[in-house]
Parts: sequence; structure tokens; C-alpha cells
Amino acid sequence: MSVSNDYTSRLGSSWRPRSQATVWNSHRREKTTMADEPTVFVVDDDELMRTSICALAASMGIRAEAFCSAEEFLENYPDDRQGCLVTDVRMLGMSGLELQDKLCELDVHLPIIVMTAYANIPLTVRAMQGGALTFLEKPFEDNELWDAIRKALAKDAQQRATHEHRRELCRRIEGLTPTQREVMDLIVAGESNKQIAKELDLGIRTVESRRREVFEQMQAESVAELVRLAIEASPES
Repeated sequence: MSVSNDYTSRLGSSWRPRSQATVWNSHRREKTTMADEPTVFVVDDDELMRTSICALAASMGIRAEAFCSAEEFLENYPDDRQGCLVTDVRMLGMSGLELQDKLCELDVHLPIIVMTAYANIPLTVRAMQGGALTFLEKPFEDNELWDAIRKALAKDAQQRATHEHRRELCRRIEGLTPTQREVMDLIVAGESNKQIAKELDLGIRTVESRRREVFEQMQAESVAELVRLAIEASPES
């Protein structure tokens, strides 16, 4: 059975969804703040589809928030919230692909699951090139979306861990003095103490002292580790 029919059928005929920005709380017992809790953000102008996806997320124990348009989502999404985005392609106003482009422009890196009832190769290619993690064709099975959400949340957690690690490395580098930074750059470039001393017009003992300070500040045990940390701190890594 497809996600568009399964979970809504379990809600009963007397149930009525709330309009716009609907929030579905998970059944977790642990105490977490909203900012710390991963959320599935659902953007679709089809109320039944929004309801179905939120119900599925709730059954997974995951918080969900629903929006009837891309514009509404952009107006209400707080910066740097954990989670993933599930969006339809064709909607009134801004399309799902335009939303994808806008998030990229805003430097928001939520993993995106794109849905459409009108799949074709160019559309799929554009969505994937724009950074979509998964492309689902409606109607799809519950387990397809279930797997896509789990993968998207795992990717978001990994991205955030990598970003925080890079920020920590950048803080360590910023804590170096200008001379220490020069010594570090030359160590990473593969130069010896003698070469560094000559290039910076410093005594060998001074270079050795700066070298120890660099390794201590960067919390590195070897040249290989220092090189690795320098690479990981780079925005291109």
C-alpha cells in the first residue's frame, strides 16, 4: 500500500488535519529541546500527502513539521535545525526544485527527498544535480520513504559532525600566533627545521620551539596527523 493511503486510513474518518505548519511530535520519552531533535520538514500543497508523511514519521518516532508551500517553509524554518526536507516538485508558487535552489543559495544543507507524480529523466537529473539525496515517484511504498528518511537523517548527522569538527580545527588554527602559523604551513608543506629556519630567518632552536607549540595547539602527535588536520580544516575538504 502506498504512503498516500496507508497511514491516513488508520487515523479514522473523524480526524481532521490542522492547517499549515502542522507539527507532529514524536512519542519519545527522553527530554530534548526542539533544536536538538531531528525533524522531518514536509513541504507539499497536497494536504493528504502532508498528513500521510507526517504520520509515517511519527510512527518512526521522529518529529515532523508540515508546510503547504515552499514560501511558508522558508518563512518559518529556523536557522540550522537538524533533520531533512521532503518536498514535492509541482506546487502552487515556488516549485520543489526552486526551493532546493533557494536553500543552496541560503547555504542551508538539509538533505532533501524530492517527490513527484510526473517523473522524467531531465527532472530527476536536475534534482540530483541540485543536491537531492533521493528522488521518489508517487505513489511510493511506505518502506521507500522510511528508508529515504533514515538515510537523510543519518547524512544530516554526519554533515553536522564534520562541520563541527572543522570548526574546532579552525578554532585551534586561529589560536596560533602569526609565527606559529608560518611554521605550521611550512611543516605541512614538507619542509625540514633547517629549511624553515632559513626561510623565516630564525634560529633552529626557535623553530623547534615553535614546532612544539604548533603540535601542542593543534593536538597532533605526528607530522602526518598535522597534515591531515590541516586538510580537514580546509573548506574544500
